Amino acid sequence: MEIITLLQNSLPVLTALSFVLGLLVGSFLNVVVYRLPIMLQREWKAQCCEYLEIENTEPDSNEGSAKFSKFNLQTPDSHCPNCNRKIRPWENIPVISYLVLGGKCAGCKSKISLRYPGVEFVTGLMSALVAYTFGAEWLTLALLVFTWCLISMTLIDFDHQLLPDNITIPLLWLGLLVNALDLGFGVSAADALLGAVIGYLSLWSFYWLFKLATGKEGMGYGDFKLLAALGAWMGWQQLLLIVLLSSLVGAVVGIVMMVFLGRDKQIPIPFGPYLAAAGWIALIWGDALTSQYLALYS
Repeated sequence: MEIITLLQNSLPVLTALSFVLGLLVGSFLNVVVYRLPIMLQREWKAQCCEYLEIENTEPDSNEGSAKFSKFNLQTPDSHCPNCNRKIRPWENIPVISYLVLGGKCAGCKSKISLRYPGVEFVTGLMSALVAYTFGAEWLTLALLVFTWCLISMTLIDFDHQLLPDNITIPLLWLGLLVNALDLGFGVSAADALLGAVIGYLSLWSFYWLFKLATGKEGMGYGDFKLLAALGAWMGWQQLLLIVLLSSLVGAVVGIVMMVFLGRDKQIPIPFGPYLAAAGWIALIWGDALTSQYLALYS
């Protein structure tokens, strides 16, 4: 009780603890982002082999998972992908261990990607900002889970052009539950339900119109489910803002990648990361952005 009282009465302490918690969760998200797609690929391959009634003898296409017969979020232990050395607990402290080790494996001295501490640090910052914005409430805990899910989906979609149902569907139901329980988010259960339905159907309709007009698929079904989840959390009123923000950011990033990085315009760019980013921006600054926009035309 004393800890809860301290968190409720001291915003700096709450923000600092949320930052530390975010660092720890960010370390776990690195595991999820790497392993979950591999786990899904293995599951899909097994299902295909079972349906075709053939033996699943082909090695996994992913080098890291092929070394282990049992591969999930818990097993095997964290290890260096180059020398297979098990990472000790003191070598796995978020951000700090990377700095102490000089960004290299303690065993083979191979370079560790800057992405790992980057994800940890960004997750810490975003978690701290959520706590600072919403305070010591049960709603804040739910919004932290919301934030962590968006981070993991952003990275998975960027790497594999995949938005796993394992994350999008639970996130949708959690949003409906949070608003049904009226935890203080200001979105009614009816608005949340409409947000989920309209969010899904809007991108679903765009998908089919684009496909009928061009014969090509403009986006994946995971994008429909992600926007439905965002609508379930923030209500149908925020959907237009989210779509506009995601389209704007996606267009700018796409142009920059093609003009300055030489990316082939025929290579599809995943839309999920921009939806996730827009959804989180709407969570923190949505009301302020909407008010400023309306003020310009009032």
